[in-house]
Amino acid sequence: MKGENLRLGLDIGGTNIRSGVFSGHSLLWEYRQEARLADLCHESQPAEALKKILSILSLSIEKPLTQFPEVRTIGLAFPGFIHPLTHRLSLSPNLPGLIDVDLVTPLNAYFNRPVILENDALAAAYGEFLLSPTASGSMIYVGLGTGVGGGLILSGKPHSGEHGVAMEIGHLIVEPGGRLCGCGNHGCLEQYVSATGVAASYGVAGARVPEIAQRAIAGDSKALQAFRMGASLLGIAMAHVFKTLDVKHLRVGGGVSHAWTLMEPHFLSTLNSHLIPALRGKIQVQVSTANDHAGMLGAAMLSDPI
Repeated sequence: MKGENLRLGLDIGGTNIRSGVFSGHSLLWEYRQEARLADLCHESQPAEALKKILSILSLSIEKPLTQFPEVRTIGLAFPGFIHPLTHRLSLSPNLPGLIDVDLVTPLNAYFNRPVILENDALAAAYGEFLLSPTASGSMIYVGLGTGVGGGLILSGKPHSGEHGVAMEIGHLIVEPGGRLCGCGNHGCLEQYVSATGVAASYGVAGARVPEIAQRAIAGDSKALQAFRMGASLLGIAMAHVFKTLDVKHLRVGGGVSHAWTLMEPHFLSTLNSHLIPALRGKIQVQVSTANDHAGMLGAAMLSDPI
């Protein structure tokens, strides 16, 4: 591998961490581990949680660097609001207690390589775009995972906004006065269409999305309604986004997207009914085929864009 321009990208979620070494857009090596950072933040005081998270991230970085010491840059796709100028994590609604923290400086110093921190959904959006560019160069990505994230690509470039919160669609309020969200508001979209939101709508303790999807396919009316509710609220939210941004392409990813066949009819129906006539039937919706690689690739390429 000597001489190759290798990049490392980490896709960090509330439950799992995926690490990938890339040469260009080609994945050379991949490692996945369960980290359960959300549980850690709920169970620990903020300072202790931060210390533990830095330790977990260090171990996740050391493993690939041992095999690929030629890696030049390290990109971290992290759930939360990343300030585009300070590169600090302002807030992570699903990782409570992490407020205005610096994840970059200690990792940068320890590994003696450039470390770039970016929002996980924006990194996934960029990875999706790199793997399958649109003719217009623009795309909206929605990630339906533990939470709900969004990413915007404009003219081939990721757009984070002036405060790092562009496309935080998971925190659009779709049910005023509804379920309490980790951001502090009530009725946010991610409380209904994320994995935790679908499970809450289903209302059976311990049930996870794959199991709920199987029950829905088998005809369980309560399971079907959980997916339909999430899909309809997502359609309403995205109609407002498309009316605002006028972007043609939508890519849907994340674990809940594996149940998209249960959601698609209700999503499209609601989306089109809430769009203005000029946009109805013109939004092109695709489910991700990146096999969970988009977040890693986007993180890797954001660390040293080409």
